[in-house]
Amino acid sequence: MLRKKSGNKKQNPTQSRNQPYAIVSYMFVIIFVSLIVWLLYFNLVKSEEFINSPYNTRQDTFADRVIRGSILSSEGEVLAATQIADDGSEYRYYPYANMFAHVVGYASYGKSGLESEANFHLLSSHAFFLEQMKNEFKNEKNTGDNVVTTLSVKMQSAAYYALGDRKGAVVVLEPSTGKILAMVSRSDFDPNYLEDNWDYLTSDEENSSLLNRATQGQYPPGSVFKIVTALDYLRKHGTIEDFHYDCQGEITKQEHTITDYDRTVHGQEDLHDAFAYSCNSAFAEMGVQMGGESLREAGESLLFNKKLPLTMDYKSSVLSTDSKSGVPLLMQTSIGQGNTLVSPMHMAMVASTIANRGVLMKPYLIDRVENYNGDQVKKYMPDAYRELIPVSEASVLAELMKGVVDYGTATSLGGQGYTVAGKTGSAEYGEGEIKDSHSWFIGYSNVEDPDIAVSVIIEGGGTGSESAVPVAGAIFNAYYYE
Repeated sequence: MLRKKSGNKKQNPTQSRNQPYAIVSYMFVIIFVSLIVWLLYFNLVKSEEFINSPYNTRQDTFADRVIRGSILSSEGEVLAATQIADDGSEYRYYPYANMFAHVVGYASYGKSGLESEANFHLLSSHAFFLEQMKNEFKNEKNTGDNVVTTLSVKMQSAAYYALGDRKGAVVVLEPSTGKILAMVSRSDFDPNYLEDNWDYLTSDEENSSLLNRATQGQYPPGSVFKIVTALDYLRKHGTIEDFHYDCQGEITKQEHTITDYDRTVHGQEDLHDAFAYSCNSAFAEMGVQMGGESLREAGESLLFNKKLPLTMDYKSSVLSTDSKSGVPLLMQTSIGQGNTLVSPMHMAMVASTIANRGVLMKPYLIDRVENYNGDQVKKYMPDAYRELIPVSEASVLAELMKGVVDYGTATSLGGQGYTVAGKTGSAEYGEGEIKDSHSWFIGYSNVEDPDIAVSVIIEGGGTGSESAVPVAGAIFNAYYYE
């Protein structure tokens, strides 16, 4: 009888011994290929990001062979430039002195503002390559690239002079693009004389003149926070039309009293009126009903307690309520007091989001980079961060903000050749019985097809109506009439 041969083949002993080596070889090949892919990705995509980091001190070595480029406004005016002294040394010149101090920044004693953010571009040269070769052969420096910003001298000037000598900040954004048209912070300094005044500036805690209040200032938001409280109510109820409240000028719960401005009795009001007249009693009642966790979630949808999509240095906003928050804290938080803190830039982003139908565009300062002959090197385009709130919610908030100007606390902004929607705020600060108020306004113009969003805070300015609103009005007028 013939036997069938088995289908199992015996493994070659040599193959068996070589198998582990083959596996190790494949692993090395995979690692090598991965390394090549990463190096290509780094050099083509990520290298500029790492080199351009303000923490990368290697950038400063570029200054040995490149004359630092200029920073220009959106219209081409020089905001910062390198000049050559009689002894051949280079120094930075700022034609507008204090006006752009914080947003443009400085390039000595470290770097700040755009001088830091655009450092890589300013110390890179895209002059014609034959010219670069000639300069290097002669051991001469090449001319660095120029950074063209989104900043408007007209808008910056209007904001700067409207704010005057008062401490505070102004931010002006384009809601549809995220372009920053103006960013003012006061107290300020003249970057042309930074070396002479450095010791004073770094020790003057009363004025904190080096602090960019627009992005790094943290303030209680006061009544501009009522946008968040109204949003929370809308989400809880699906509408704001069912809200009714009888305001008696103050409200007391658990022995904690919230008063309205001058204890004004508003009487029967719906949410439109409570928002337009900035009724503290109504919003304190609203906040207690909804609870701390709900209020925090509404705030976080507008990026409170969150990272902001900003390229410049900033302080995050703080909102601390939760399900365990007591009634007094809920009453205070719902009207923008308590432990809540926010920056003027963040509130400009909130106004811009509502103006742009719920979508936040990433704020940005650099429009393009050009070589010194004006040839474009790089172009920055508007970039949507994401939809923070649905268009239906943004529409309701916009309608509430329109009422503030139509018949509420910001009527002085009405009757112009343009329309405005906004919210005023008075944020108390101080200890014990001695308190003062920061003056707030946030809003946007040309309500149906918004042009600019504005955020204004004036430290110790009193009510929003008396101080911040006139500043906003000057900015809107400059945009449309000057």
